[in-house]
Amino acid sequence: MRPSAWAAFLGRLRSLFGPAARTPTVRAALLSAMEETSLDAIITIDHRGLMLSFNPAAQRLFGYLPDEVIGRNVKMLMPSPFREEHDGYIGRYMSTGEKRIIGIGRVVAGQKKDGAIFPLELSVGESRVEGAPVFVGFIRDSSDIQSEQRRVQELQRELFHVSRLGEMGQLVSSLAHEVNQPLAAIVNYTQVARQMADSADDETARRIGGVLEKVAAQTTRAADIIKRLRAFIDRREGERRRESPRQLIEEALALGLVGPASRATRLVLDMAPELPDVEVDRVQVQQVIVNLIRNAVDAMEGSPRRELIVGAVRDGPDFVRVSVGDTGSGIAPEVAPRLFGAFVTTKPDGMGVGLSICKTIIDAHGGRISCEARAGGGTTFSFTLPVHREEAAA
Repeated sequence: MRPSAWAAFLGRLRSLFGPAARTPTVRAALLSAMEETSLDAIITIDHRGLMLSFNPAAQRLFGYLPDEVIGRNVKMLMPSPFREEHDGYIGRYMSTGEKRIIGIGRVVAGQKKDGAIFPLELSVGESRVEGAPVFVGFIRDSSDIQSEQRRVQELQRELFHVSRLGEMGQLVSSLAHEVNQPLAAIVNYTQVARQMADSADDETARRIGGVLEKVAAQTTRAADIIKRLRAFIDRREGERRRESPRQLIEEALALGLVGPASRATRLVLDMAPELPDVEVDRVQVQQVIVNLIRNAVDAMEGSPRRELIVGAVRDGPDFVRVSVGDTGSGIAPEVAPRLFGAFVTTKPDGMGVGLSICKTIIDAHGGRISCEARAGGGTTFSFTLPVHREEAAA
C-alpha cells in the first residue's frame, strides 16, 4: 500500500467510524489490523535505521521472524554494497532534508534470509511519533512474473522489446551486407551480357539485350530497397531524457542479478560521488547494463572467485563512463577483435547479437564501448554516456 493509499484509507476510516477513529486506542488498533492483513510488506524504522515493526507480509517476503529483525538496522535486508551505504543516506537526509527516495517509488535490490537477491519496488513515507521521525516502507516483490502491474515487469517487457528490435536490426544489416555482394555481381554480369548482345547483328541477340536491361534494372531496385531498409534501421532512436546514472545502474542491477547464479556472486559497486546526469534513453541503456551484467555472471560460472565489479566515473567534461567487470576466465585472443560483431558468441547456445546490440545503442548515443582484460583475471566492459547538456554547460 502506497503512502497516498494509506492517507485515503485513514480518511475512509474516519468517515466510517467518525470521532472514534481519532482516538489513539482505536486508531492504533486499526493501523495494526491494516499492517497485519496487508499483502504488501510494511516495515517501519526510526531515524537511526532501526526496525520498529515487521508485518507478516515482510516476514513471508524476506524469511525473517520479527524477533530476528526488530531493533536491528534495516540495512540487513539489503545486499552489498547498498547495505554499507544506507546509513549515509539516512544521515544525509536528517542533516540536509534532501529527499532522494522518500515519496518516490523506486526499484531496488533486496536480500532474503537465505542470501537470495531479488528486485523489489519500494516506496517510503515519513511521519512523526511523539516528535521523532518514523519512516514507513511499503515493499512489493518485483520478481513475481504473474504481476503485470509491477514496474519492474513493465521494464523487463520493454527491455525484451528493445532486444528484439536490436536483433532485427542486426539481422537486416548482416543480410544487407551479404545480399548486396551477389546483387552487385549480377549487375556486373548483366552489363557484360548486354554489351555482348548489343554487339551482335541478329534480332534475337538484341531482344536478349532488352531482357538483360530489365534484369539489371530490377536488380538495382532490389539493392536500393535493402539499402533504404538498412538506413531506416540504423536511424532508429529512442526517447532520450535526463537520467541519474546511479539510478540507472541500481535498477539494472536489481534486474540483472535475479536468479540462482547471482547468489554466489559478490557485488562491488564503485561509483564516483556527485556524478552529473546523463541524456539517454533509459530503457536502451539499461538493456546494455543488464546484458553486460548477465554476461559477466555467466562468464564466472565455475570460477573459484566470483566478483562483479560495477562502477561509474566522470570521463572528461562531456561523458560519464560506466564499467562492468568480472573475475571469469577472460576472452580468447582470437575472439576479442570481433567481439562486437553480429553473430559472434562464446556461448554454446548464444545467438551472438547481445554485444552487437549494445554497441549499436551506445554508438547511437554518441558514446563508445570497449573491453579489456582485468589484471588478475577476468574482463571489464566499459561504455560512455553523454552528460546532459545543461550540466555539461555548467
